[in-house]
Amino acid sequence: MASPSAISRLNLLLPKSSLVAANFCRTQFQFFPTLYSRTIFPSSLMCNSYSNSFTKEFQNPTPKHNSYFTILGIETSCDDTAAAIVRSNGEILSHVVSSQADLLAKYGGVAPKMAEEAHSQVINQVVQEALDKACMTEKDLTAVAVTIGPGLSLCLRVGVQKARQIAGSFNLPIMGIHHMEAHALVARLTEKDLQFPFIALLISGGHNLLILARDLGQYVQLGTTIDDAIGEAYDKTAKWLGLDMRRSGGPAIEELAKEGNAKSVNFSVPMKQHKDCNFSYAGLKTQVRLAIESKKIDAKIPISSACIEDRLARADIAAAFQRIAVLHLEERCERAIQWALKMEPSIRHLVISGGVASNQYVRSRLDMVVKKNGLQLVCPPPRLCTDNGVMVAWTGIEHFRMGRYDPPPPAEEPEDFVYDLRPRWPLGEEYAEGRSEARSIRRARLHPSLTSIIQASSQQ
Repeated sequence: MASPSAISRLNLLLPKSSLVAANFCRTQFQFFPTLYSRTIFPSSLMCNSYSNSFTKEFQNPTPKHNSYFTILGIETSCDDTAAAIVRSNGEILSHVVSSQADLLAKYGGVAPKMAEEAHSQVINQVVQEALDKACMTEKDLTAVAVTIGPGLSLCLRVGVQKARQIAGSFNLPIMGIHHMEAHALVARLTEKDLQFPFIALLISGGHNLLILARDLGQYVQLGTTIDDAIGEAYDKTAKWLGLDMRRSGGPAIEELAKEGNAKSVNFSVPMKQHKDCNFSYAGLKTQVRLAIESKKIDAKIPISSACIEDRLARADIAAAFQRIAVLHLEERCERAIQWALKMEPSIRHLVISGGVASNQYVRSRLDMVVKKNGLQLVCPPPRLCTDNGVMVAWTGIEHFRMGRYDPPPPAEEPEDFVYDLRPRWPLGEEYAEGRSEARSIRRARLHPSLTSIIQASSQQ
């Protein structure tokens, strides 16, 4: 395993686009994502307190860093506050999630400021419960892993602040984790035979992503969301249909759809004319809204109070929406498999993960696509598909083994401290054939992809 001191000596100079975040440094920017932090920023850009924290006793990791270790994972990228403790052998010692279901029901989706306040109220309790369930204290930990992006900045900040507090107080190395990579890699925790390379479809409320995972930290983006993700479309449809949002829109739609006729409403499949692997659900949402208006469905009347005729109309729309929404996934996956096999003929698995991957209808339909192409479908258990601390801790474990981590942060942060948060952070480089010309793709304030920076570090 590469030592942290070896990593810290790499002063890699990337193109200007890759050094945008360096402007935050000087006297305040101290938390760098563990996977490449010291390979991006020359020592002259590092804050004094950060450089000094790389103490002599930390330069030679203790045996527990080299072999058997335990990592705390913290996740606050969106609407769930989660923490977990996982051992390097894959044993899950604790798994705690505090849901914001009531807020989702109240606002019909995620309200960033409200979500931030909810995270702040429970983060200490969630982390302490994770420690208690594992029968541990912070002194028993080897390192702390925390999601730093992509996600909502207000929410990410709560988790990062807590992680740095623990790491600084107990002299623990810290790792910044990519949320979507964590969704993909958690499958390697539950399926011990899952080896690189593999394909992953990551589907959640904020993201649709198709990637070829060639190796740890080496990803090719085959397709992504150009406007709205499938999970967001599920939530909006559920809200418009007056469904119970306390479990989020996905489970509510899936349950109601069982009562409906999926072909009773004629929705068109998105982006049929685009022969790529990108996703768009904005148009389908508009079709659903117009269908609901034409049937005069009143969302203010909850489904539990609807008459039989009204309930059937809602069920038909739910079923038709789900069929087309998932058909869009199927078509994109079919093409992505063909592209990936050209690059890596040894691929044997397609992983689906993310909150929407817990939907049984989605799993069954994609399983048919995968088997048709001679592959195997790998799905983490539903509790590990939604946002959780286990996936963050496990991704930390994978990178920790490679020597990719930061030394302990200062025990006390300066008042003007600015956290390294990456709300828009690509996972991999775009596949040439997969580049979309859709004007709705937003590229402003994109951080350089995780893959591009790790590749540059490896070359150095």
